[in-house]
This record gives sequence, C-alpha cells and structure tokens, in this order.
Amino acid sequence: MAKNLCLARVRFWKGVAGVAAVGFVLCGSVALKADFTGSSHLVPLDEGAIQYSNANSYGPIEKLQERIDNGTTRLKHEPKHGYLLSLLDQLKVLQSSQMLVFSKTSLQRDLISPKTPRALYFNDDVYVGYIPNAPLLEISVADPKLGAVFYTIEQTKQDKPRLVRTNQCLECHASSKSMGVPGHLVRSFTTDEMGMVDFRSGTDLVTHRTPLAERWGGWYVTGAHGKQSHLGNLAGEAAFKRHAKEPSWGGNVTNLASRLDASRYPVTHSDIVALMVLEHQTHMHNFLTRLNYEATLRIARYGEVKYLDSPVEAFLKYLLFTEEAPLTAPISGTSRFTQEFSAQGPKDQQGRSLRDFDLKTRLFKYQCSFLIYSAAFEGLPGALKEKIYRRLWEVLSGQDTKPQFAKLSPTNRRAIIEILAATKTDLPAYWKSESSPTAPAPAAKVL
Repeated sequence: MAKNLCLARVRFWKGVAGVAAVGFVLCGSVALKADFTGSSHLVPLDEGAIQYSNANSYGPIEKLQERIDNGTTRLKHEPKHGYLLSLLDQLKVLQSSQMLVFSKTSLQRDLISPKTPRALYFNDDVYVGYIPNAPLLEISVADPKLGAVFYTIEQTKQDKPRLVRTNQCLECHASSKSMGVPGHLVRSFTTDEMGMVDFRSGTDLVTHRTPLAERWGGWYVTGAHGKQSHLGNLAGEAAFKRHAKEPSWGGNVTNLASRLDASRYPVTHSDIVALMVLEHQTHMHNFLTRLNYEATLRIARYGEVKYLDSPVEAFLKYLLFTEEAPLTAPISGTSRFTQEFSAQGPKDQQGRSLRDFDLKTRLFKYQCSFLIYSAAFEGLPGALKEKIYRRLWEVLSGQDTKPQFAKLSPTNRRAIIEILAATKTDLPAYWKSESSPTAPAPAAKVL
C-alpha cells in the first residue's frame, strides 16, 4: 500500500500526522493502492442485478425490528445510555469491543470531541456507534448481498422504537476507499484539540497491512505495545510535535481518566486488540462485498465467474494475512475482549480456533481470517465459493508455491486445513477426505 504519511505531516503543521475514525471509516495517505485492477472503481449500485436502494436487507436489524413490532422483544431504555445496552445485548455485540474515536468524522460529528468521543462496538456482522447524549444511535450491518447497510434509532424512550434504514451514509461509505461498494472504513487523521480533522493531510485505508506507527490518529488507544509507536491519544499541534520527538509519548496508556469522563460509557477503555481486529475486519467485509458484486454482475450477464481470477488471488492474500504488518513487541489489551472474542470459536477437536490470538509477532495465531465463517462469506455465489475453496486448498496444501504465500509456514498451513475441515460444513469433499496436506485437489474446472 502506498504511504505518503511523512509528507502529509509536513503539509499540516510541519511535524504532525494522521487521525482515525470509523463512521464506520480508515488511515493517512494521499495515494491508495488497489487490491486488484479496478477494485476501487465504483459499482453502479442501482443498476442491473444489484439494485441496492430497492433491495431489502433481511439481516439482524430487520429480524430485531420484527421482534419489536410483534412484541416478542422489548428494547430496554435507561437514562444513562438510552437503548445502547439493550441493543448490544439483542445483537450479541460485546461491550468489551468498545473503541473510542474523537475525530469529527460521523453523522453526528458536532457532538464528538476528545472529551466526548464516539464509542464503537462490533461483532462479525454488526457495528454500533454511540455518543453520550446524542439523539441517535448509529448502526451498520455487513449484509451478505448488499454490503454495508446503515440504520439509526432515536434515543428517546418509545413503546416500540424503530430502526430506520438510511442511505445518507453512502456519501462517504460507497467510494474508492471502500472498494467501490457500500462499505466500512477505518481512517487515521490529524486533529486539533477539539477533534477537527485536517483532510489535507491525506486519508488512507487502515487495515492489518498498515504499520502501527501510522494507525489510530484521532482514536483513544488503551493497552500495552512496548516500544512500538502509534498516533493514538494525540490531539492538537503540541501533542503531535511532542510525539515527533518522543515516539513513545502517548502510548502504553491503560487509563483514560485524565483525558475524559469514561464513566459516561458502558466500559472505560478503547482496547488496542479490538482496534486491530476491527481494522482487519472492515476491509475484509468490503472485499467480500466487492467479490459478491463482481460475481453477481458476471453471472447475470454471462452465466459464469471464470474471469474473476485476479480478484480471487487478491482476496486470498488478504484472507491469509500475507501482507500483515509485523509486530515487534507483544500486544495486550485492557479489557476482556481478547478472551471473549477468542471464546466464540468455532473450535476443532484440539480446541484450536481461527479466533486464537498470537499478539507477539502478528495478530492471530492461525493466519486465516475468522470471517470465512461470516454471513458475508457464506452469501457468496456458489460458483465463486468453489473457486475460492479450490485455490485456498492449493495454497494451504503446498501445491501452490508462489512467493506471495511463502510467509505461511507448513505447520500453520496444516493447522488451518485441520481447523477448517473440522469446523466448516460446506467445504468440498476433498478437504475432508484427504488427510495429508500434500494430497492433490481434483482437477480444476472452468467456472
């Protein structure tokens, strides 16, 4: 990924750089490298087989609204957080996933500041945004067919509150930065003392490929990370100038009490591990949506997906963390997120899971994204999934020796094969029938 972050620092106040926000948004560079040729080109959302605006989503938000309407579920409103806690509970979103972003980059940006950051929570399919005393909660879903779908819910107490779909967010969330489809973004910007962003410093996508030194401008970050530096916990010219001289200043923060009244939020942290998972996940969701759109359009026009080799190869590189920025010191969070996220599984007979963390040299112990179990992955057209599974088998079994996959050790490849074979029910038969990782896959078909 091209990075112009140092140049961006000079352009701002001659020594400062980067801020991040999920409006559901990503990091700081002028140039944005495409994952594959054409991956940043905008897809016509309301033409042909897509019909984003007219298509109904039937995911966790619609299902929750149905339960509210028929009286089987009642969202609980409480004075301090409104519907937030009940909503997180109903959507099965961990409170420990809380991250705090203070750059003014969302729908309710005027209410955001370093003293009143926006809290974000997420699971594999849903993102929730909360600002103390704001009139709305903001929700986003990674819909298997449509990509990011956005909702709001009023924070005033009602008998049957409504989760209302809105396309207003697409002004920012359907762009080249989200792979040309409705998506989610994480960014890193420079802000002043009030959280105002200087967009002239450039914006860039923050993913697991982004070095830690370029992440988290505009975010609070709690956790230990050794001598590794980042841009979190910095607001204003003086803070960034000091950071330029003392890269560790502002890092390894475990308590935010001196920066804000954390008691206004369900929990008091902005966990570094949750942030790292979010950065991997948001781009993976965008990638899955782009693949789905590409396959849907090709099948509608030509009845096949045989010319999607380049997108599939790029996807495999991201799925398998082949370009992940390495860690140079151990990482540890300040909440129970690491334990609670890992416990969600699924696990194989040896207790191994793609959610197991490493946090010493890389994010996860087994280098294959847990979102291979997600509704977005499961919703890919069958012919495309067959192509992905075949190529994934070729890489993990050692048949594919391309340099871009050399980072995967034989031990790690074998473990991933065994975990997937034990936990994914829709794998082709050769995944489960072949006990050796060097066993050949069946001859490729033209799809």
